[in-house]
Amino acid sequence: MSNEWPLWEVFVRGQHGLAHRHVGSLHAPDAELALNNARDVYTRRNEGVSLWVVKSTDITASAPGDKEPLFEPSNAKVYRHPSFFDIPDEVGHM
Repeated sequence: MSNEWPLWEVFVRGQHGLAHRHVGSLHAPDAELALNNARDVYTRRNEGVSLWVVKSTDITASAPGDKEPLFEPSNAKVYRHPSFFDIPDEVGHM
């Protein structure tokens, strides 16, 4: 068993941004300490308005080899096109 604390990924939402951005990683024994350490390390210059910390082991990511089937264009998926459905005349223009 390792004596090392779990690894946490840190995401910061900037003052002018709408999305959180991955800024780095740190080790901490629990979420509260990870959040406090992330604040001290990654927002020293008042550059953030929101922080997320996520255990690295809780993140699931796609593999680069899955690119084709995972991100296949919707053109091959006819059920996603509005022409697949019958629109009643009462609805009018959509």
